[in-house]
Amino acid sequence: MQVPKELMYTDEHEWIKVDGERAVIGITDYAQHNLGDIVFVEVPELHAQVASGDAIAVVESVKAVSSIYTPVGGTIVEINDALEESPELLNQEPYEQFIAIIEMDDPSDLDDLMTPEEYEKFCQAQG
Repeated sequence: MQVPKELMYTDEHEWIKVDGERAVIGITDYAQHNLGDIVFVEVPELHAQVASGDAIAVVESVKAVSSIYTPVGGTIVEINDALEESPELLNQEPYEQFIAIIEMDDPSDLDDLMTPEEYEKFCQAQG
């Protein structure tokens, strides 16, 4: 299981890369592995206003349908359209493929995220 050290993580298995006032959001290697072959991604709506904890996307695999939640509130300023045509990219490169980029309203939303070390322990506890 890959857990890049430069990212932050949620207990819903999303990763977050902070770039100034923007948060880049995707799903973790643990998430894509447990989902299995991803066959469909519903990306969020561009320019949508979202609150921390909102479901912003849907990922469907051969095993399950999962919502993707944003750990930060703000405005969606970019989406990864390539996932609609090629959802399997999330399996192949989970840390290279973002789902959305959000211009954050309140960077303190990041305070609730896990460090890479905390996330590794969290995943180990889940089995």
